[in-house]
Amino acid sequence: QVQLVESGGGLVQAGGSLRLSCAASGRTFSSYVVGWFRQAPGKGREFVARISQSDMGTNYGDSVKGRFTISRDNAKTTVYLQMNSLKPEDTAVYYCAAGIEVGYLKYRYDYWGQGTQVTVST
Repeated sequence: QVQLVESGGGLVQAGGSLRLSCAASGRTFSSYVVGWFRQAPGKGREFVARISQSDMGTNYGDSVKGRFTISRDNAKTTVYLQMNSLKPEDTAVYYCAAGIEVGYLKYRYDYWGQGTQVTVST
């Protein structure tokens, strides 16, 4: 069982930066892939970034490549999402999720946080 709590959201002007944190409980956290997703009002959930368990391999959604960076500290059981050059279209509720790989580049996320609001103003 893993519990996830996101923090670090808030209101920022376009071009600014925020760092989101996803704090996890559970001794097996290091064995999970962790992803960040977001959902804007009236839109579906969008993949943002993912980081693997041990080799720290990362993947990003096309809309955030080059601007966002995902990282993890297994000792602190925390995953971070550094968001730079924020745009109004990045406004959404951001969720972190922990899961496993079930096939080539396919993942099942079994544990989700409650989300943190990010609002980017013009």
